[in-house]
Amino acid sequence: MLNFDLTEEEEQIRETIRAFADEELKPIVQELDEDKRFPIDIFKKIADLGLLGLPIPEEFGGVGCSTLAYVITVEELARVCASTALGYAAHVSLGTYPIYAFGTDAQKEKYVSLLCGGLDDTKEHGLGLGCFGLTEPGAGSDAGNTATTAVLDGDEWVINGRKCWITNASYARTCILTAKTDQSAPRGKGISAFVVETATPGFEVEKEEDKLGMRSSNTCQIAFTDMRVPKDSIVGGEAAMNDGFKKFMKTLDGGRISIGALGLGIAIGAYEIAKEYVKERKQFGKSIGSFQGTSFKISDMAMNIEAGRHLVYNAARLKDAGREFGQQAAYAKLFTSELSMKCSTDAIQCLGGVGYTREYHVERMMRDAKLCEIGEGTSEVQRLKIARELLGRL
Repeated sequence: MLNFDLTEEEEQIRETIRAFADEELKPIVQELDEDKRFPIDIFKKIADLGLLGLPIPEEFGGVGCSTLAYVITVEELARVCASTALGYAAHVSLGTYPIYAFGTDAQKEKYVSLLCGGLDDTKEHGLGLGCFGLTEPGAGSDAGNTATTAVLDGDEWVINGRKCWITNASYARTCILTAKTDQSAPRGKGISAFVVETATPGFEVEKEEDKLGMRSSNTCQIAFTDMRVPKDSIVGGEAAMNDGFKKFMKTLDGGRISIGALGLGIAIGAYEIAKEYVKERKQFGKSIGSFQGTSFKISDMAMNIEAGRHLVYNAARLKDAGREFGQQAAYAKLFTSELSMKCSTDAIQCLGGVGYTREYHVERMMRDAKLCEIGEGTSEVQRLKIARELLGRL
C-alpha cells in the first residue's frame, strides 16, 4: 500500500481494527452470513474499543479522531465483514453525527454521549445503536417525496408514516427521521428532521428484510402510528423546522464517504484472497498467477484499489478541513462501489469453481458489494449529482 501520510494515531487505529477484524470477525463471518445473525457481541467489543464515537469530539462522549480515522475503521471492518461495517457506519455517520452536527445543545447533551457510549442488550428497548429514517416506499431516489407527516398538537408532534430499508432498526435506541411538517409545501420542502427514542409508543419495527447480501446487517421497515414526541424533538430546535431535508442531504454527503470506505474494504478483501490463491493454485504445471489472463486481473485490482483509496481519503480530509466535500464524496462512493463489484467478481473468476462456492469468502463479498451500488444514492443518482455539479441543470 502506498504511503498516504497517515498520522501516528490513524496508523494505530488501522492496526488495531485490522487485528480486531482478523481475530474476532473472520472466524465467524461466514456463520453470521449463513444465519443472518446480527453480531451483537462484536458490536459490544467495538463499543469497548471506544469506536462508536470515533469522529465525535471528546466533550460529547466521543474520541475526537479525524474523519479519516473513522473511514479507515469502516474500510478495515469491510475487508472482513461488510455487514458489520455497514451497521457501524450507519450508527456513526447517520445515527449519531447529524445530532452532533445539527442538534441543539440539549439534544447533543441528551443523545450524543449516549450513542457514543457502551451497548447493553438487556435494556428495555434496543441495543443502543442509532438509526436513520429517510427512505420510504414511495421515496427512494426521490427522497424529497416524503409522505410521513408530523402534526403539532399542543406541545407534542404526532407522527404517522412508514420508513423502509432502515439499518440497525431492531437494535437502535434512537432514530433520526424526516416528516412533512408543512403539508402545503411542494415536494422536498416543508420537511423537518426529528430525533426520537425507539421505545416511544407508536414506534414499531416491522419485518426484517431477507436480503441477497449484507445478511448479518439488520435491515427493517419501521412504522409510526400516532407517535407522540415532544415539541423540541426537531433536530436543531424550532428554528430548524421545515429545514430537515437539507440536513439529511448534507448528512448523506458524509455517509457517501462511509459507503466509499465500505466498497473499498470489500474490494481489498476480495483482492487479498485472489492474490494469495493465484500464487498457490497450479495448472499446467505453473502457478495460475503466471498466466497473463489472471495476472492482469490482479494488476487491475491493485491499481484501482489505490485510485479508490485516494478518492475516499481525499473526501475525508476535505471534510476534516471544513471544506466542501459533497462532489468528492460522490466520486468516491460511485468509484469504489462499482470497484467492489468488479473486484469481487474478478476474484471469483480467479478462484474458478471454488470461488463460486461458500467455502471461500469471495461469493459473499460479491453479494455484499451489490448494496454499495444502491444504498445512500444509487450509481445513477451519483452520476446525476456529479453531472449537475459540472453542467448545471440543462
